[in-house]
Amino acid sequence: MAARRKEVAIARPPMPELTAAGIPPPKVGRSGYLRALSMARPSTKSNSKKNKKPSAPRAASTARRGASQRRAAPRGRRQGLWRTAANSDRHELYEIAVQEVVSECDFIDRVWRSLRGRVATTLREDFCGTAKACTEWARRRKSNRAIGVDFNDAVIRWGEARHRANLREDVASRITILNADVLEVETPRIECVVAMNFSYFIFKERATLVRYFRRVYESLSEDGIFIADAYGGSQAHEEQEEERHLDGFTYVWDQNQYNPITGDVVNHIHFRFPDGSEMKRAFTYRWRLWSLPEIQDAMREAGFQRTTVYWEGTNEKTGEGNGVFRPSQRGEACQGWIAYIAAEKRAAPQRSAKRTRATKPSTR
Repeated sequence: MAARRKEVAIARPPMPELTAAGIPPPKVGRSGYLRALSMARPSTKSNSKKNKKPSAPRAASTARRGASQRRAAPRGRRQGLWRTAANSDRHELYEIAVQEVVSECDFIDRVWRSLRGRVATTLREDFCGTAKACTEWARRRKSNRAIGVDFNDAVIRWGEARHRANLREDVASRITILNADVLEVETPRIECVVAMNFSYFIFKERATLVRYFRRVYESLSEDGIFIADAYGGSQAHEEQEEERHLDGFTYVWDQNQYNPITGDVVNHIHFRFPDGSEMKRAFTYRWRLWSLPEIQDAMREAGFQRTTVYWEGTNEKTGEGNGVFRPSQRGEACQGWIAYIAAEKRAAPQRSAKRTRATKPSTR
């Protein structure tokens, strides 16, 4: 693997471990907003106008994957052992419950084909955490190169041991992971920068958010694109806890605090097990809940010429999201939604709008 350059300049106050480590929030739940945040299923949207008690919107995998998960019964065992809080690894559980990097990289490719008529070759994953997406990006094409940036060295080391230690040299040599702050890091010009799973919500002050977007702008090639996601909906402002049962454990998304004056939120992930044990507050996120207009205004102030929101369509039979994201200027007032924003450094002539199926990653 390419040598990792370590940078120590940290521009923001230290946060609790893993708060900003690029480990994204859960996207799961029983109904409404939390269902809109279900990573391992194919749609993101919960539409209160069409369902009084919305059925599960899903966000991060293909419909085929979602169907197979619904059919499979939880086994409750791991390598012959029942999962417990004592014998489980929180990063492993997180990746099982939340991540779907193949679909995430598919979406990046589709956005590039739509806006640029080609795919990107260089990717920088900000707040990369375990950098699983970087690994997938390098694997999918021999021309691809990936850079991951995160200031949590412990999470980087975990990801290196889990995802990159046994990669073929021709793949590993095209991945560079930097232990650095995204506000200070210097990298070669990149075609595509991504900040997925709402990781940039850690910047609570608008000036800091604009500063981050400007740093991304400066790091992009002239035709570069910055892709980020965002979430919202009426249930995004509620303090509530919801569960999703997986293979031998239960994934819990805890919207613990919401401050309507500042927009600040505190969210936790817990893991619960069949023996009654619990991994409480395995991950914690202290964010500001930014709106789509606020995010786009900050991107334009940072220098981006054009921003495009990709909004999910609706399944007319169920009222749920259909997993197809298209450039949109109007969205429904849903209980819960996830959207993507593509910010172009230089606006190319508009290509014909095509459906972009992003079965995210929702979370990252």
